[in-house]
Amino acid sequence: MNTGALLYKVAETADEFRQIHELNYRTFVDEVGQHPPNRKRRRIDRFHDENTYYICLADGRLIGMVCTRDRRPFSLDQKIENLDELLPAHQRPVEIRLLAVEKEARSPQVFLGLMRMMAEACAAADYDLALVSALKKQSKLYQHLGFRSFGPDVGKPPVLFQPMYMNRESFAALADRVKLLDSARCLERDETKWNQR
Repeated sequence: MNTGALLYKVAETADEFRQIHELNYRTFVDEVGQHPPNRKRRRIDRFHDENTYYICLADGRLIGMVCTRDRRPFSLDQKIENLDELLPAHQRPVEIRLLAVEKEARSPQVFLGLMRMMAEACAAADYDLALVSALKKQSKLYQHLGFRSFGPDVGKPPVLFQPMYMNRESFAALADRVKLLDSARCLERDETKWNQR
């Protein structure tokens, strides 16, 4: 899929939310198998009304998303007893959820763009701790981004998740790291164009 020019933004329109529910279904029902299927082929998250969705659009089509939610109890509160006892001291936590990118659009550009937007928003909101349930098979990717594992796996086999967290310093480091990668990619593209002249 040729993603062309990408637009990163916070979801706000009815059409964007419709596409979110459809991508949610394709990812967490069809692909991951975390939830049972339904005829409408839409999966509305149980915390939908409390989520802030950061999305990536290509020509108006949703190709990636991730969301945050800062109201307790978090989904992890319902899976791990005494969750706060396993975490570093914090005052303003947030939970990161529903990271999904269309199969044909999976690329560093889309993924890192979503991560940068989310990390900058978390830093701006003064969150000091972010929690995530990372798919077990993707936990190394999250570690590379700056998340740290804690607690037992959650979920039901074969769909297992690793609880992880990121602190305030990691938000800033992640945003800076992605900016550097973006700059390097831009320079690489410019150099390629120059060499083709």
